[in-house]
Amino acid sequence: MIEPLAPAELKSWLDDEARESPVIIDVREPWEHALVKVDGTLHMPMQAVPSRVGELDPEQPHVLMCHHGMRSYQVAQFLKNQGFDRVYNLTGGIDAWAAEVEPGLARY
Repeated sequence: MIEPLAPAELKSWLDDEARESPVIIDVREPWEHALVKVDGTLHMPMQAVPSRVGELDPEQPHVLMCHHGMRSYQVAQFLKNQGFDRVYNLTGGIDAWAAEVEPGLARY
């Protein structure tokens, strides 16, 4: 099962210095990433993940994000199938992040 993670929960996680920081992977297309991005994320478009999965450490927690959460869920499922245990999907994607956590980010 892929763990859903609300934007506020991710923000709290990132703010908690006692907790291991997750790798946040933005799986949106390059044109989307050029419009708006969250600082500190790893941009890895969905189609590139299978060929780049070796760049990721399966022991680390990973949070997947896209525009609304559908593509990132698919990538999270792929990572689970590859043996990644701590995989989370950002509920509502970058759109929800912008609405709830960083209202200054552009929305599209």
